[in-house]
Amino acid sequence: MFDKIEEFEVRFQELESLLSDPAVIANQPEFRKLSREHADLAPLIEAYRRYKKVLAEQEENRELLADPDMREMAEEELERLAAERDQLEADIKLLLLPRDPNDSKNVVLEIRAGTGGDESALFAGDLFRMYSRFAEKNRWKVDMLSCSESERGGFKEVIAAIEGQDVYAKLKYESGTHRVQRVPETEAQGRIHTSACTVAIMAEAEDIDIEINPADLKIDVYRSSGAGGQHVNTTDSAVRITHLPTGTVVACQEERSQIKNRAKAMKVLKTRILDTILQEQNSKMAADRKQQVGSGDRSERIRTYNFPQGRMTDHRIGLTLYRLDSIMAGDIEEITDALRTHYQMEALKAQAEGTV
Repeated sequence: MFDKIEEFEVRFQELESLLSDPAVIANQPEFRKLSREHADLAPLIEAYRRYKKVLAEQEENRELLADPDMREMAEEELERLAAERDQLEADIKLLLLPRDPNDSKNVVLEIRAGTGGDESALFAGDLFRMYSRFAEKNRWKVDMLSCSESERGGFKEVIAAIEGQDVYAKLKYESGTHRVQRVPETEAQGRIHTSACTVAIMAEAEDIDIEINPADLKIDVYRSSGAGGQHVNTTDSAVRITHLPTGTVVACQEERSQIKNRAKAMKVLKTRILDTILQEQNSKMAADRKQQVGSGDRSERIRTYNFPQGRMTDHRIGLTLYRLDSIMAGDIEEITDALRTHYQMEALKAQAEGTV
């Protein structure tokens, strides 16, 4: 294990040198790529260097055991160092797990109303606000790409790009069916209704991830039908792109500029196609399928939001929290952290059993 880390440390030092090279700095795509690799390695190298320091301190304190005046202090220090060493070993094992290459990527978030009619659309709006507020807490940027509003408010469908540090790593386990139980405002009898929305978190495709042949695209332009001021219904600014080989269709009309709408639509199109490719790959790998929760089967119920009880339950890990108001306000760090920890532990078990 440590021989491998030594190799990583050599690479880390090489990256530090490259990132200070003016020629690399001038090549921004290459600079961003190397910076990302450096950031990915940094926690492991930091833990390993501290681990080596702890081992050295243990050796120094063992030598002090022979000194009667220093013995008691040395024993206490050795006990503390042993605990720190064990924790560092556990941390290093986690950091050595194969990293999802998409973890540092931005994402495309898609929320669609499901069963429940208007109430489902309202809940889709609630979920979008929840993720938007979580993004704000993490200093991420949210860019609305497309939306279809319902008559009573909320969204039949909403698509947005979220950009920032480790967005996919934190949100990738949100994919799946989110169920809500509450009394709709229009319910005169006070009965609790159950409705659902589907959430998809897709790692944003980069040009190096996927290439699309322009000949495979059918591009239509039309007049925007939503809110947008004086230019609505006067210019063909909305764009619909169809990827003929897969039948994937993406439309965007949020911007007044046809060029901007086309760029946003292409971003979503590439991301959807890449997500489909990744799902097909994951479906062939049982161990990966266990880790990529919700990415293969969008229909599975992953979470329930019970408003009368103020309760949120994540069914995959049995986590129940009675603070629904703060969760809907974007305070979901405890949930995302618990999910990441759970699946890291699952990956460690699989690694120990030789199934990874």
